[in-house]
Amino acid sequence: MAAIETQNLTKRYGSDVYAINDLSLTVEEGEVFGFLGPNGAGKSTTIDILLDYVRPSAGSATVLGYDAQRDADAIHQRVGILPDGYSLYDRLSGRDHIEFAVDLKGVNDDPDDVLDRVGLDASAAARPAGTYSKGMSQRLALGMALVGDPDLLILDEPSTGLDPDGIADIREITLDHAADGGTVFFSSHILSQVEAVCDRVGILNRGRLVAVDTIDGLRDAVGTGSTIRLTVNTPPRGLTADSMEGVADIVVDGDTVHATCTDPAAKIAVVDAVRAAGSTVLDIETREPSLEDLFAEYTHTEPAPTTVAEVSR
Repeated sequence: MAAIETQNLTKRYGSDVYAINDLSLTVEEGEVFGFLGPNGAGKSTTIDILLDYVRPSAGSATVLGYDAQRDADAIHQRVGILPDGYSLYDRLSGRDHIEFAVDLKGVNDDPDDVLDRVGLDASAAARPAGTYSKGMSQRLALGMALVGDPDLLILDEPSTGLDPDGIADIREITLDHAADGGTVFFSSHILSQVEAVCDRVGILNRGRLVAVDTIDGLRDAVGTGSTIRLTVNTPPRGLTADSMEGVADIVVDGDTVHATCTDPAAKIAVVDAVRAAGSTVLDIETREPSLEDLFAEYTHTEPAPTTVAEVSR
């Protein structure tokens, strides 16, 4: 059974303004799925429909086998959500918030264990949430999402306001939740964070799903080559990419040689060619295309002509 499945899901405002358009997506149980897109792409609208905060104009969505609209109460019992635009009660303590979430879910979680898991000590737990920093508030909201050990954890921009230690904690919590059999739906602008934890990613652009795959699968589909940077003692002479199969581009800049390789084996050919051109190689650096590179490739490409207009969500 899929943890999340949508079929031709569409949210339209008026006659020609679409937040999401014909979205068909499957998130498997037990995976960490990254849901990416620029501002206004429709990510938050999708999450809102999955939780029945917004009704779709067309199409269907199921969450953990339940219909997202007919079975919203059952879904909420089995899903933990850290929304992007959450609110806390300023006068209630951190511990009060966790106790409230425990009562709401009807579970027996120990609030102190939950608070410890998200890095809030006893002193912080006793303070009113209105005195919290942004990072502390984010930790508390995450703790509320974790109450009841949800089958599906939805994280919408979970790293907002967190320091490097907090970001590392998010990564650890995400991986631990998946290792215990849970599913994580992870939406974030910090693409390096997504790349570190996600099994697959989906990229949404202007309401349409433009790619779904593993990071390696996206690299293969785009054809974005890896790069190799050589430091040399003297600039090689007459070096061009034309004579090297699997090399898309090569640039000599003083004592460095930059080459883009569409075939990993071509890196060796670049090193051999530089040596054959009379240079001694002093250092070698290689770099695979990052998720940021792939994201730019997919979102900078204009989608097929439609009447879709961007909605700022």
